[in-house]
Amino acid sequence: MKGFRGFLLRGNVIDLAVGIVIGAAFTAVVEDFVKGFLTPLVGVAAGSKGEFSARTFTIVKTTFPYGAFVNGLIAFLLTAVALYYLVVLPSTKLTQRFRPNQDEAMKRDCPECLSSIPAHAKRCAYCTVVLDDPAPAPVPLADERHDPR
Repeated sequence: MKGFRGFLLRGNVIDLAVGIVIGAAFTAVVEDFVKGFLTPLVGVAAGSKGEFSARTFTIVKTTFPYGAFVNGLIAFLLTAVALYYLVVLPSTKLTQRFRPNQDEAMKRDCPECLSSIPAHAKRCAYCTVVLDDPAPAPVPLADERHDPR
């Protein structure tokens, strides 16, 4: 029982549980936004009041209710667009602003195959050419050391 309690009280289990609950709540908010604002806009543009679920077609006395699929497809696409522009894009920009990618500064191009390799590599992982010792990084000038951005 002590081991199980330790497992439950570890930070990553609690973080995962909180993430799932927050994700479910956020999903409801995004779905309501899509249903309440974006789908009606598509309906206004298409002239069908945003409701495609009653649409059908018939072939040889068999009815195909394609409208529910169209409604689901539109809801999925609008949800994906809303999530991208309201969550993914802003969080990516914030991450880039506050944590710039240090990994790119630690790479150089192989002179033989032009692949991007670690700066301190002695052999290219792609073409296996033996590389010269990397040149030391240039020292920034006095004005470049403090960037007021």
